[in-house]
Amino acid sequence: TSFAELTKYLWLGADSSFRPEGFKSDLGRFAPQFEGNQQHDSQELLAFLLDGIHEDLNRVRKRPYIEDKDCDGTNDEGDAIAAWSHYLQRNRSIVVDLFQGQLRNTMTCRNLQPDGITRGCGRISVKFDPFMYLSLPISDACDTLDDCLDKFCEEEWMGGDERWYCDRCKRHVDATKKIDLFTLPPILIVHLKRFKFGASGQKSKIDRTVQYPLHDWNLSDAKKSGEGVYPLYDLYAVSHHRGNVGFGHYTAHAKNRFDGEWYHFNDSQCQRIDPGREGLGSCSSAYCLFYNRVEMVRSMNGMVEEKKTVIRRQSISRPELWPHLQRAKAAEWKSVRDDNFVFEDGEDTPGLARIAE
Repeated sequence: TSFAELTKYLWLGADSSFRPEGFKSDLGRFAPQFEGNQQHDSQELLAFLLDGIHEDLNRVRKRPYIEDKDCDGTNDEGDAIAAWSHYLQRNRSIVVDLFQGQLRNTMTCRNLQPDGITRGCGRISVKFDPFMYLSLPISDACDTLDDCLDKFCEEEWMGGDERWYCDRCKRHVDATKKIDLFTLPPILIVHLKRFKFGASGQKSKIDRTVQYPLHDWNLSDAKKSGEGVYPLYDLYAVSHHRGNVGFGHYTAHAKNRFDGEWYHFNDSQCQRIDPGREGLGSCSSAYCLFYNRVEMVRSMNGMVEEKKTVIRRQSISRPELWPHLQRAKAAEWKSVRDDNFVFEDGEDTPGLARIAE
């Protein structure tokens, strides 16, 4: 209720700013970690809110028990579709429709064999896991967002206390772990991991400048599924953190989808800005980045192609709307709404526009 009131005031309120005291108070009661006036982490708040909204709006009333299938990497496209089908039997909400994609998690046995030379018994385990945001590391070699993504997808050695149980070797063994992007959501949230813990447990902040694209971020090389809509993304908002671990201040930049202009938000102040002069696209304060996938969609007259974000509601009964089965034919669709967001309906959904082929 508090979040709904907050949303209503943001969109329909007559005042130029709104102080969300009621929302903050209710949030602290549900999540004590956000009580008080000390500094809190915006990404942790975002994750908590999206999880809560998903649970409240989940269209699945009775969740069946489904055991995850352990795959071997020989049929990734089919296995990913099966995993998504299983996931939708338990989770269907607007949060899934908008924000959730799929990661491919590959574990490979690297157990030293009796010959003393060969590493690995040949066992490969692949699982497809849903994700709601990407938390990307920042290293000394990370100058761009693509560098951070490459770091996220690097193969990782799992040894010592992190050894993996190989069901073929029947014991915990050295292994490699690799995470890849497999399918991507209409709205992609990227969290840059600027806060880290040192060997002594002390927390510090990484203030390295990272360049990030404002438009046409092409993820076709990073996305390992050969199916689905072409993964091209435009930035529409940035959450900034300035300061250190103990003290800081959050501001934001966001693009108004009605006038196409960028705005700077700082507490109760809001002003239109020039993204070039503001240094948008390269800074050390960017913390959470919000991208929307763009597709070329025909306008109402069917003549002009426009960039739009197409939202396809996920349902068990309409597998042709799943991200794995989409094809890059968005220009063949026509919307009954002249809007920047096109909703494709997979179930009975009053208030959302249906798409006709």
